[in-house]
Amino acid sequence: MLQGLKEMIKRRTKATIGKNDLKTEILAGVTSFFAISYIMIVNPLILSDAGIPVNLSIFATIIISVLGCLLMAVWANAPIILTPGMGVNAFFTYTLVVGMHFTWQVAIAVSLVSSFLYLVIAFTPLSRVLAESIPDVLKTGITVGIGLFLVELGLEKAGLITAGSNGSLLAFGSLQNPTTLLALFGLTLTVILYVKKIPGNFIIGIIVTSLVGAAFKIKGQATTVDVTQIKEYGKLLFQGDFQEIGQLKFWLAVFSMTMILVFESMGLLEGLLPDKSKFKKSFQSSAITALLSGICGTSPTVAAAESAAGIESGGRTGIVAGVASLLFASSIFLVRFLKYVPEAAIAPVIIITGALMMQQLQHIQIQDFSEWFPAFLIIVLIPLSGSIAIGLSFGFVSYPILKIMTKKTDISAIMWILSMLFLINLVCTAFLN
Repeated sequence: MLQGLKEMIKRRTKATIGKNDLKTEILAGVTSFFAISYIMIVNPLILSDAGIPVNLSIFATIIISVLGCLLMAVWANAPIILTPGMGVNAFFTYTLVVGMHFTWQVAIAVSLVSSFLYLVIAFTPLSRVLAESIPDVLKTGITVGIGLFLVELGLEKAGLITAGSNGSLLAFGSLQNPTTLLALFGLTLTVILYVKKIPGNFIIGIIVTSLVGAAFKIKGQATTVDVTQIKEYGKLLFQGDFQEIGQLKFWLAVFSMTMILVFESMGLLEGLLPDKSKFKKSFQSSAITALLSGICGTSPTVAAAESAAGIESGGRTGIVAGVASLLFASSIFLVRFLKYVPEAAIAPVIIITGALMMQQLQHIQIQDFSEWFPAFLIIVLIPLSGSIAIGLSFGFVSYPILKIMTKKTDISAIMWILSMLFLINLVCTAFLN
């Protein structure tokens, strides 16, 4: 029976499942789940500023993550985790609701229309045309930029960097902080496990660091979820309000969110997927799940950058996403136990993963400034602005301009169109804010 199951998995994943490979895929799924587990708490807290009840939003976040990861596993067979996107949720709350004075129900309607347009692009030749028109240097810049963004996120979770004072952007954290010391312990341990090529290195690091944190009474991710409130979750379903669909500002919001969803997802998938042949179905899975997000009552999903943690652990197939889907499903009842997994235990995995992604920098022709500078803008603006879309915008707008200035005219019409669209998006974003 076990052999039959093994053969079924082998046929489904089109991968050689050897003695240790299935174990590697499962461990990679667990690693990716823990790396992104904070989203179950953080996303509802951000959306609460838009007026969505926190407890109900936790259920929405978990349910759409279950559906997204399951779809990614079954349809795309890719090791990508789909959850409500950081940055997209901020755009939803602070631009659409706080800035433009939409209700959260109207913001859901904007998300639904944007996701439908995203779906149309994903299921037509447009997705292939767009992906093939992006120069390799910009794709590499996206990978490196996401890596640097993960490093910044990990350092922040570790308490090694904090918001600056006296005019500085960032400041070094305090080594007297027990959480920071725990993160440094976890980072040292996980790096050693990684360079020694110990199987399951990332998940071992998370578990051991969590146990040490528990021994020193360092708390994990706070949560007050009341499972009994799931019976009220229906209040978030099908809440899109289209009463302002005839207004110009509604369509400006739709344009900006569509640009964010399409190109942030495209950039993330191009940067994360170890097997680029899985891009099309992964992109389609992302689009379907983004549309389902609005129905479920939360901001749109995107591919989680933290998927890289599982990929760097050896995950290559949909088993990774399938395992994460099961863990998200169990989290409806077990989310309260996240208090035993402190951010200091997750931070080392995120930092190392970001560092590994940044190794792609070696493939950029730094000596050619017309190649390097657009990639440079993407790399630095993604983490510094906290927005993948902003980084992409500046990189894509600057690329054809520099090529023309250096008399290199081999720029496709599609690239010029993309550049103009990103420029319009920057203008619209400035107007919306």
